Amino acid sequence: MLFQAYKSKGIKNSRIDVADVLRAIAVIGIILYHSTEHFNTINQEVSHGFSFDPKLFEIAGIVLSGKMYSIFALLFGLSFFIQRDNREQKGKDFSLRFLWRMILLMGFGMINMGLYDGDILTAYAIFGLLLIPAGYLSTPLLAVITAILLIQPIELYHLVTGAPRDFSGLWAAFGKIELAHQQGSFFQNFWTDLRYGLYANLGYDVYAGRATQIPGLFFLGLLMGRARLFYNEGSNLKIWRWILGISAAASIAGLAIPLGELESWLKPIHNFTMSMMYVSLFVLLWYRFEGFAMTMGRIGFFGRMSMTNYFLQSLFGSFIFYGFGLGFWAVTGTLYSLLCGVVIILVQFFLLKAWARNHQRGPLEGLWRKLTYLGTSVN
Repeated sequence: MLFQAYKSKGIKNSRIDVADVLRAIAVIGIILYHSTEHFNTINQEVSHGFSFDPKLFEIAGIVLSGKMYSIFALLFGLSFFIQRDNREQKGKDFSLRFLWRMILLMGFGMINMGLYDGDILTAYAIFGLLLIPAGYLSTPLLAVITAILLIQPIELYHLVTGAPRDFSGLWAAFGKIELAHQQGSFFQNFWTDLRYGLYANLGYDVYAGRATQIPGLFFLGLLMGRARLFYNEGSNLKIWRWILGISAAASIAGLAIPLGELESWLKPIHNFTMSMMYVSLFVLLWYRFEGFAMTMGRIGFFGRMSMTNYFLQSLFGSFIFYGFGLGFWAVTGTLYSLLCGVVIILVQFFLLKAWARNHQRGPLEGLWRKLTYLGTSVN
């Protein structure tokens, strides 16, 4: 049973509205936090700021950093399950199609990286390949692998053995990227981001504990898809209450207890528990209160167009904060930067709201889908 390959249960996977809204919230959180960081041109010595800006930056980090991307990664794994399972129910294998889909995502990611070096799409394209073999594994075996990945085995190994970790090359790459953001032209930024961005991103994934956490979250989303946990079925809400209780307790403990020398190991885990606290609380509110679902459901289109949103935030954010644009990296403190993030969100919201009147998907989502099934029938 442990090694028996997973087979579809043959149950229709209808659209999960709560997942779309969670994606929207994750995108909003990502834009806000990227804005506080001046889109990877972090600078507290600004000409327009407040004395409380450093504390506000710290709070933004606690609430948003490492949490929004985690929600995004979890839902990426969920989407993979839905696509794979729907194809399998029609007697079609999804593996080669998904491989091609990740190659396309890598291409999109490299273009986006030229705009903003903090791109996550390239990492998703690389780690996403692991979903192909994971899709065939039995649920018990996949659950064990997921648990191992989410306890941060690399960080635990270095903590126990004391093996050194040298990130000097990583910080040197970030230094060159930051200098280009501050002083370079648009094309100098684009070239510098392309030259050093992928190395810096993957290096930071190792530094921040994401090298195992990202695939772990992908797999967790896949497992939740198999369990149909995002549907209001059976005892699912009871399970979500347990998840909320455990994740909230772990999150509060992580905030209250100094991590000290264990920070490199426990901080990514704490980010994960806070992410699960957000997700479980939102799912429970969604299914328990109709008014909440109706109100929040209005931003579902924003989550369905997450890739387009991601590209737009890179375009707007780089123009607002980098030297070739408005140069706000040297001007705006954390509060003003957050307000810039709010402006970016509102502009994208109204642009995509207008697009959604006549289109089911965002422009990049539609292009990605067409290229994914190029030369074949989608059905």
